Amino acid sequence: MAATKSAVQQPPFRLKIRESAGDRLFLFIIYTVLSLVLLAVIYPLIYILSSSISSPAAVTSGRVWLWPVDISFRGFEVLFSTPQIMTGYGNSLFYTTAGTLISVALTVMIAYPMSRKTFFGRGVIMMLITFTMLFSGGLIPTYMVVKEFGMIDSRWALLIPNAIWVWQVIIARSFFQSSIPDELMEAAEIDGCSDLRFMRSVVIPLSKPILAVLFLMYGVGQWNAYFDALIYLKSANLFPLQLVLRSIIIMNNTAGVTDALKQVERQQLSELLKYSLIVVATLPVLIIYPFVQRYFVQGMLVGSVKG
Repeated sequence: MAATKSAVQQPPFRLKIRESAGDRLFLFIIYTVLSLVLLAVIYPLIYILSSSISSPAAVTSGRVWLWPVDISFRGFEVLFSTPQIMTGYGNSLFYTTAGTLISVALTVMIAYPMSRKTFFGRGVIMMLITFTMLFSGGLIPTYMVVKEFGMIDSRWALLIPNAIWVWQVIIARSFFQSSIPDELMEAAEIDGCSDLRFMRSVVIPLSKPILAVLFLMYGVGQWNAYFDALIYLKSANLFPLQLVLRSIIIMNNTAGVTDALKQVERQQLSELLKYSLIVVATLPVLIIYPFVQRYFVQGMLVGSVKG
């Protein structure tokens, strides 16, 4: 009886599959390639961060290779002592927040009807939307349209003309097709639920992954955008951060200095400012991304593979 009890209590026998030499070689190659890719991605980030907190002379002479040399925060001191920097930060935060909200709302309003089989003419409308991704009117016609609407040198010029990206509409449409079944909407209609209430109470809560993807894509695009501001804006108090940083670099590169020593110092500072500007401009995105990364991966897989 005791022998039977001990036999029952013994853990189940587990077979350990032995990998062949070919499998081990294949895994070694995979890990080696992934390690090289990781180094290729992470090294520039470390180099930029180290250069931004090194002395101007060390950066210009090429002594910064991996870790900071002669740690100095002069680049950041020069940046944040410039009044235009804070104004540009405020403008970029406004453009990113307002522009992202407008873009996500319009994208959902277009993509969801396109995903419903009962929507009349959805094939033709979707074809016209996709056509704009392949062909556009060009810069001059777009500028004339923006001018006719009276949006030149106004904040609306950075919010409305590029509010909708076709690729995001396609991803959101595929997500709605695969994640919001028609039977769910039919059951809601039987219960007397209106379209707007169904959208607010059912579709939006079930679409957190794709909404996170849209918010991240539109937010990063709005934060990094500067070309539209360069074309449409004239007032310096409306410039986003990217355009302000561009102006600072140009001024440090082209300002005339008669003293040779001051010219060398200005060139060194200009080189240091480039790395400090990159850190300042990318820091908000790097802070936000970890909080939406989980939804980002899930939404991209569901929205782009299925449908």
